[in-house]
Amino acid sequence: MASSSSLQPDGMGNHDQLTPLEKHVMFFDINKDGIIYPWETYLGFRKLGRNIFRSLLAAVLIHLVLSHKTRPGKWPSLLFPIVIKNIKYGKHGSDSDAYDAEGRFVPEKFEEIFKKYAHKNANSLTADEVNELLKKNREPKDYFGWLNATTDWRLLYDLAKNKNGELTKEAVRAVYDGSLFEQMTMARENASKKSS
Repeated sequence: MASSSSLQPDGMGNHDQLTPLEKHVMFFDINKDGIIYPWETYLGFRKLGRNIFRSLLAAVLIHLVLSHKTRPGKWPSLLFPIVIKNIKYGKHGSDSDAYDAEGRFVPEKFEEIFKKYAHKNANSLTADEVNELLKKNREPKDYFGWLNATTDWRLLYDLAKNKNGELTKEAVRAVYDGSLFEQMTMARENASKKSS
């Protein structure tokens, strides 16, 4: 088994060199070593305000799906790590294609989400509009992709919907550029300080 230093992604020290997809998952790399372990994902979801059960479930599911796709070599690891520099290999079908095969952000595909599915308000998605997006993006017989896309969008909707039950364009853009989770954590910390 490779040491943790050999699994460390190149350029992890320089945030500007990361792809948007790598930035998207960096929030969960608590110790900033380029590898995300299930307990780090769990802690990340707890920081986002998810309860113990949801955080544990998210950590288990995410690592079961992504670990083998992002780890170098053929041998599985019982620690189920996700290697950030290989996160592009975890991209699944039946999605919006707002990330390309290399993990780069595709602005045209992002805009297309709102042009096609934001019927009530051009700058946000309702729960029904998210469901429509998921149905229209399904590739035939891509059950794994359907499940992953549904999990991604439902989790995003649950985490980031506003008080009107809408997922704003700004929030979706922030998840794609990797800033949403940090913004949400700071907002929770500020709210906690004000209530103290």
